[in-house]
Amino acid sequence: MTTSTHLMRRKRFLPLMVTQFFNAFNDNLYKTALVLFVVYTVYNDEQQEALFSGLASVIFIVPFVTLSALAGQLADTRDKAAIIRVVKICEIGWATLGAVGLFMAWQGIAVDTVAIPLLLFVVFLAAAQSTFLGPIKYAILPQHLKKEEVLPGTGLIEAGTYIAILAGTILAGFIAVEVAMVLIVLTAIVGYLISRQVPEAPPQSDYQMHYPLLEPYAKKVGNPVMRWLGYPAVAVADQALMSWRLVRDTMHNREIFLAIIAISFFWTIGAVLFIQFPPLAKNQLLASKEVASLFLVIFSIGIAIGSVGINALLKGEVSAKYSPASVIVMGLFVAGFYFVAKAWVPNAAGQLLPIEQWILEPLAIPLSLMLLGISTAGGFFVVPLYAFLTTRCEHDAASRTIAANNIVNSLAMVVGSLIAIGMTSLGIPVVEQLLLAAAMSVISAWLGLLLYRAEKDAAAERERCLPSEFVK
Repeated sequence: MTTSTHLMRRKRFLPLMVTQFFNAFNDNLYKTALVLFVVYTVYNDEQQEALFSGLASVIFIVPFVTLSALAGQLADTRDKAAIIRVVKICEIGWATLGAVGLFMAWQGIAVDTVAIPLLLFVVFLAAAQSTFLGPIKYAILPQHLKKEEVLPGTGLIEAGTYIAILAGTILAGFIAVEVAMVLIVLTAIVGYLISRQVPEAPPQSDYQMHYPLLEPYAKKVGNPVMRWLGYPAVAVADQALMSWRLVRDTMHNREIFLAIIAISFFWTIGAVLFIQFPPLAKNQLLASKEVASLFLVIFSIGIAIGSVGINALLKGEVSAKYSPASVIVMGLFVAGFYFVAKAWVPNAAGQLLPIEQWILEPLAIPLSLMLLGISTAGGFFVVPLYAFLTTRCEHDAASRTIAANNIVNSLAMVVGSLIAIGMTSLGIPVVEQLLLAAAMSVISAWLGLLLYRAEKDAAAERERCLPSEFVK
């Protein structure tokens, strides 16, 4: 029996993986249904569509920047399983609001003034819920799994997450919006019920939060009126201070620092690509929303393949030795995707092709294979880097390390999204923006190389410091 099969049969792992699966499924079902509905039904202009897709991405990222520090602190000082259950209850709330917004947009009720702002607000709430779950899904693994099980467990969580993204994205593209609004609520309820089976995971130290965020605000602002006005400002300032300290305290380990930077740059590339897919499918390829959904599906399949494949290649070892080559290959596939998309000849009728007709186009298969190559190489690159975060930090700081990673990742993705929005505002066609993602892969390879060198230096230092009888 393989380690992965063994883990899938254990209560100490399976409920966590299934809970995360439904969380990622629901996030992507809602967000993809929203973006595809607006791009294909509400707007009819490439620039507006790309701007909306970028705006939704930025809003989704903001909570990871503003709340990750608090999420990491809570996860390291409270029972992680209890936090999972609380955030899954919150998911039922945002799913209900999202269903209301989708219903209003579907029925044409105050679409621009109420429905779309409400839908974007729910994007923020969904991201906030995922922010609090994010540090836990990796940090709980060393607490419930044996040392040799952590990398396979990380790979399974990552693969399961992208299979969930795949499932949610498929459904969002192929089901009617009225079905989506019911399904997101049902999924939230099922996810909460499964989360109740996650074993307890109490804090592993007496670490206490020493940041000012949880201090009474009344002590900070004396005047009652100014206290009311100053509450949001003080909260934001405290959270920013907590985030800065969390990132600063995590970065003292060079391996962790470089892993976080490399992961962040990878997801910057991913953010640029994800923003481009819906308007690219509609305007460059003249394809239906099912094809736009297919692009996201192929991307998710590739990440899942890469997540499992790199674990088999490394045989349980946590190492970045394949990361530089992997991301260079990814960049070459991005360039190939660009050239195939540029060579695409739209159908003579000028109509949006359904998926069963689009797939018969001469360049459809090459384009799909390029996209699969991008994401598979990306999975090979990024999964070992996540394992670095939980295996190279102190055992009682895993949640804070993941939270710091989320903060830096999110800031990088915001920058990438804003760059994509800026290029769209300047009138640069969406297809031409693919070249930016290809060029950024070179920088990711350099970061991966620096991490591998730091890994070898750290291993040599550990060997030097061991007593001679322990050195093989």
